[in-house]
Amino acid sequence: MPAANQQLTLDDISQHVRTHIGEWLAEQSLAKPPAVYEIELRERMIRVEEELKNQRELMKQGFDLMEKRFEIMSKENNRRFEAMDKRFEIMTEENNRRFEIMDKRFESMRRENEKYFEIVNKRFNDMNKRFDDVNKRFEEMNENFKILGQRIDRFVVWSFGGTIGMGSLVIAAIKLL
Repeated sequence: MPAANQQLTLDDISQHVRTHIGEWLAEQSLAKPPAVYEIELRERMIRVEEELKNQRELMKQGFDLMEKRFEIMSKENNRRFEAMDKRFEIMTEENNRRFEIMDKRFESMRRENEKYFEIVNKRFNDMNKRFDDVNKRFEEMNENFKILGQRIDRFVVWSFGGTIGMGSLVIAAIKLL
């Protein structure tokens, strides 16, 4: 069977690549022998490792600086919060003082209102006494009107009786005469 038509397995392909990779890489490095190429690779790896080490150191420095910055910011924030707490405490004390003053003022106003209400109640009691006096006067006047009505009734009866009596006497005198 010709080599071109031969089916290759995965193992055959990997074996072929392993055997020829050194040659192919050497060809890529402008025909340098594999030993020189290996030295170049090692030098490159060393430089890459050194750069990685430098990068790690720079990253560590950056992280350290960030940590310091965070600590400074944390201290500054703590200072600000403490200042705010003090300000809130002062404001709370001031508000409490104002409320105490208002409480005293309300208590004073309550006492004044109580005095005023006592005066008003006394005036109402005085007015009630006056109304009682007026009611007594009306009752007395009613009694006087009753008495006057009785007197007028008696007067009318006597007047009627006197008029009838006089009229009878006049008629009797006219008949006799």
